[in-house]
Amino acid sequence: MPGLIGKKIGMTSVYSAEGKNIPCTVIEAGPCVVTQIKTIESDGYEALQLAFDEKKEKRTTKALDGHFKKANTTPKKKLVEFSNFENEYQLGDIIDVELFEGTPYVDVSGVSKGKGFQGVVKRHGFGGVGGATHGQHNRLRAPGSIGAASYPARVFKGMRMAGRTGGDNVKVQNLQVLKVIKENNLLLVKGSLPGSKGSYVIIEK
Repeated sequence: MPGLIGKKIGMTSVYSAEGKNIPCTVIEAGPCVVTQIKTIESDGYEALQLAFDEKKEKRTTKALDGHFKKANTTPKKKLVEFSNFENEYQLGDIIDVELFEGTPYVDVSGVSKGKGFQGVVKRHGFGGVGGATHGQHNRLRAPGSIGAASYPARVFKGMRMAGRTGGDNVKVQNLQVLKVIKENNLLLVKGSLPGSKGSYVIIEK
């Protein structure tokens, strides 16, 4: 799908024409530079590689530095491939937030906030033991039984237990585009997005 790399700026709210207060997320969508054009002849598939966000040259490897110089651009931090663009692009072309002009809905993917090692109530939404009856003392948020008896004599794979949570790739689909601000390359979408402020997101039409 055609799209852009963006950066999550934060959340705010805007008023609709009906006077409703709508929560929304502000994304800095581009400008992205075309750094590679993949074709069926050379790569076996068609795609555009886009780059976003400035990076110091001294922090860039020689191989990547040469890759960016081919596209006549400065080193960038984030590289992502997109496909099915309607227009033809050349190396070094700039694609900005105008791509989403007239687009009612977008899909946004990013990495969710890491929450560290968490118990089953926070990680999987378990209800806990409930009231402190039947002699319950300090196990209100415990997972309870995790297996049977001599059969199967093991814990099944996929058992929902405590562990590391967050830090997953999450895609939120069909987010309404509320506003496109071309001057600042900002995109306002309804609702919340995965990730913390300043994290990279991928926006697809």
